[in-house]
Amino acid sequence: MERVTQRKESTVTLGIYEKALPSTDDWGVFFRNAREAGFSFVDLSIDESVERMKRLEWDYRQRQNVREAARQAHIRLGGICLSAHRAVMPGSQDPQMRQRALELYRKAIDFCVDMGIPVVQVAGYYAYYEPHDPDAAQRYLETLALALPYAEQRGIILAIENVDGNDLAAIPDVVKVLEQLPSPWLRIYPDIGNIAEHGGDATSELAAGEGRMVALHVKDVLPGQPRRIPLGEGCVDFPAAFRELARQNWSGRIMLEMWNDDAPDSIAKCIAAREYLEVLLRQSNIIVIPPERT
Repeated sequence: MERVTQRKESTVTLGIYEKALPSTDDWGVFFRNAREAGFSFVDLSIDESVERMKRLEWDYRQRQNVREAARQAHIRLGGICLSAHRAVMPGSQDPQMRQRALELYRKAIDFCVDMGIPVVQVAGYYAYYEPHDPDAAQRYLETLALALPYAEQRGIILAIENVDGNDLAAIPDVVKVLEQLPSPWLRIYPDIGNIAEHGGDATSELAAGEGRMVALHVKDVLPGQPRRIPLGEGCVDFPAAFRELARQNWSGRIMLEMWNDDAPDSIAKCIAAREYLEVLLRQSNIIVIPPERT
């Protein structure tokens, strides 16, 4: 058998975070906005708000209606951002809270199965609203270990995000979790902005995650300000990060994380941010695949 030559280039598709686009109850309008802004996919949010957590209680018909709206708009559903675990804490001292966190994992996995979504982005917060406890990390790991077999059975990837703060903040921290829970269904969803926010080095951290990164978040930050910094106005070393991705021949999905905050020009801001990002990626010899033609 002839040896297969390793691919020589990185290729990516670009997506947008749900919260970057104007809020609307019309999913058809919402997905068309994402498509018209030039994105290939959207990552939905299941955060700690009552409104978004209720999405996990949608019946099958409601889920299929949203999925069909995305299909008609020719936009893919890339993943869900399960930041609800900030409030429903996997590493909590309270065993009832940990049970709720486990149930949240399972509901999110079922949601993804019905929606045709391949990835649950898992937040790396141990017990966000509780006082620091050195045992929280172990409890977090144990709750995740209980959820992982269900993800494996259902064919959904759990991908841990390195978060702002002091829990799983660095990619090497996430790698240690993957080493303790080895599974092809447990991966890393790096946030390049959060690397910079805690003072990390993008090149070395992304190198530590090589071969384990299923998708990436991109945002700009300042020290102590992990959100709402326009691209190019923060301290993230995007060229270094993208050079490292190119060195790895990494290909996959890059999701642009922004917040619209009801700004009337939020779509224009998303377009400008995407164009800014495309220039940096191409300068690093990473090919940006445009949205599929309708």
